[in-house]
Amino acid sequence: MSDREAETLVRLRALLGELRAETRARWDRDLPLDELLGDRWARAKGLGFGEGASIYASSYVYGDVRVGSKTWIGPHTLLDGTGGLTIGNGCDISAGAQLYTHDTVRRVLSGGRDDIERAPVNIGSNVHIGAGAVVLKGVTIGEHTVVGAGSVVTRSIAANTVAAGVPCRSIGSVRIAADGAINLEYGND
Repeated sequence: MSDREAETLVRLRALLGELRAETRARWDRDLPLDELLGDRWARAKGLGFGEGASIYASSYVYGDVRVGSKTWIGPHTLLDGTGGLTIGNGCDISAGAQLYTHDTVRRVLSGGRDDIERAPVNIGSNVHIGAGAVVLKGVTIGEHTVVGAGSVVTRSIAANTVAAGVPCRSIGSVRIAADGAINLEYGND
């Protein structure tokens, strides 16, 4: 390595240290380089997502993905829109969640004779998808719904539902009072 390259590397490391310190002071977190340098809101805007939406640099986006306003797409997520994916306003898609609109099961089992199967996924507004959850093709998740962390959603979920598990099933309800207060009620289904 030349002296000039070594000096440049020292300067870059110093700048990275300053950026990390600023991020820790402002947000109380330490992030990988691509997240420190990236702008989650600009990426979302570039993808045509709604006003105020954000998506981490570590997230994968394939095909036709439509996302509403003020929706947060967490780190290490996968949004497969090859069969059409719509996510409403005010949603949280937590870290590591995977939303699929296709699968290759029949293609593989048939030795390539069958096609890849695709079906759209629709997620209503104000939905929380927990960390590591997997949503499979053809599913609709109604508004004001909670999907628990690690769940595998194989069929549609009605609005105002708390659902969890493998396979994911209803375990309660989301009740919204006239004053807007939210109550999660479990075991009432």
